[in-house]
Amino acid sequence: MKNWIAGAAAALGIAGAAQAQDEVTLQLKWVTQAQFAGYYVAQAKGFYEEENLDVTIKPGGPDIAPEQVIAAGGADVITTWMAAGLAARERGVPLVNIAQPFKTGGLQVNCLKSAGIESPEDFPGHVMGVWFFGNEYPFYAWMASLGIETDGADDNGVSVIKQAFSADPLIQGQADCISTMTYNEYRQILEAGITEDELVTFNYLDMGFGMLEDGLYVLEEDLEDPEFKDKMVRFVRASMKGWKYAEENPEEAAEIVLENDETGAQTLDHQVYMMGEVAKLTSGSDGALDPADYEQTVKTLLSSVSAENPAITKEPEGAWTHEITDEALQ
Repeated sequence: MKNWIAGAAAALGIAGAAQAQDEVTLQLKWVTQAQFAGYYVAQAKGFYEEENLDVTIKPGGPDIAPEQVIAAGGADVITTWMAAGLAARERGVPLVNIAQPFKTGGLQVNCLKSAGIESPEDFPGHVMGVWFFGNEYPFYAWMASLGIETDGADDNGVSVIKQAFSADPLIQGQADCISTMTYNEYRQILEAGITEDELVTFNYLDMGFGMLEDGLYVLEEDLEDPEFKDKMVRFVRASMKGWKYAEENPEEAAEIVLENDETGAQTLDHQVYMMGEVAKLTSGSDGALDPADYEQTVKTLLSSVSAENPAITKEPEGAWTHEITDEALQ
C-alpha cells in the first residue's frame, strides 16, 4: 500500500512538472521554411522540453508583421530583421535584440547581363525590383552612395517596383534586377532556366551595406521581469542547440521543417537546398550579437534616411542586450 501511495505521489509529481512547463510563443518573420529550421528542430528534438518550455511557433506571411504581433500581445518573442526591429523601436514599439542566430546575411541583388548590366554604374535607366516592409533600406542606402536617383524620372535614375517575395519579376521580364535571398529566390531563378553565367550578382555585405537579418526580439519592459528573463535564457539556449543540430544535420532538419508546413507548399528538395544555404549564415554565430555587426547595420540605416524611406533617423539606444546570451551560453 505504501509503495502504491509513493508511486501515485511520484506520478502526480511528474504530471505536475509537465503542467508547470513555461509557455513561450514565437512569431516568425515569414512562412514555415528552413530559414527557421533551428526553432522547429529544437521543438522536434525535445530541446525546448529539456528546458521545461512549451513553445508555440507561429508562422508568418505577407500580411503578418511580427513587430505588430508582439506589440499587441500575440507573442513573447519574434524573429525579424534588425532594420524592422530598430524602425519599430523608434516608432514606439520598444523591441530589444536578445540573440542573433544569423551571423551574416543572404540578401543580394541579381541582374540580367542581357539588360546591359555588368556593374552598378550600369543601373541608371533600368527597372529594379525591391522588397519593402523593412527590407528596402540597404537598397536605398546603396543607391544614395552611388548618387543614383530612385524615382525613375530620367536616365540618371532607376525605376523601382515593389517586388513580391518571389523571383517572378526577373523571370517574367518585368524587371532587370531583383532582390533575392541566397537561400531561396536565387535558386528560383536558376530553376526557371536562367543560368549563373547570365546573371550578375551584387551582395549587400560585399557592397558595404549589410544588415543583420534574423534575430530574436522581445519587448523591453518584459526584460524587467526576472521570470521572463529566465524563460528567455532557456529559450535561447534550446534554440541555439536546435540551430547547431540543423547545421550538422541539414537533411533531417529539412524533413522536420516539411513536417511543420501545414500549407503543403514546400518540397523536400528545396528545403534541403535552403537549409544548406541558411547554415552558411548561422554557422558563425553562437547566438550572441556582435556589436560591430550592429554598428554596421545602424550605419547602413542612417545612410538611407530620406523623406520617403526613413528606417531610423537617429542613433538607437538600448536596442540590444547580452544579458540573455551571457547566461544562455554558460
